[in-house]
Amino acid sequence: MRIEAYNQVQQIYKSKKTAQVQKSYGASFSDQLQISSIGKDIQTAKAAVKASPDVREDITAPIKASIQAGTYEVSAESFAEKLFATYQEMR
Repeated sequence: MRIEAYNQVQQIYKSKKTAQVQKSYGASFSDQLQISSIGKDIQTAKAAVKASPDVREDITAPIKASIQAGTYEVSAESFAEKLFATYQEMR
């Protein structure tokens, strides 16, 4: 890290300081926050995702049951096709 470069940047910012703003104590201002409709939609979507379960039990329960029963079988051909498709997507 070059310290002299940091000092030069710091000097630039110091030289460009603007005049201080005069404060008016007669008027009072309050901060306000307005969220756009897109922001509200994003908040709604985030809340829906957060409320949904991480695992879809209706899909995973039959698979778990067949694994525990020892009847779950994976087609080697199907696995190879999916693996190759994933490889093609990554290239």
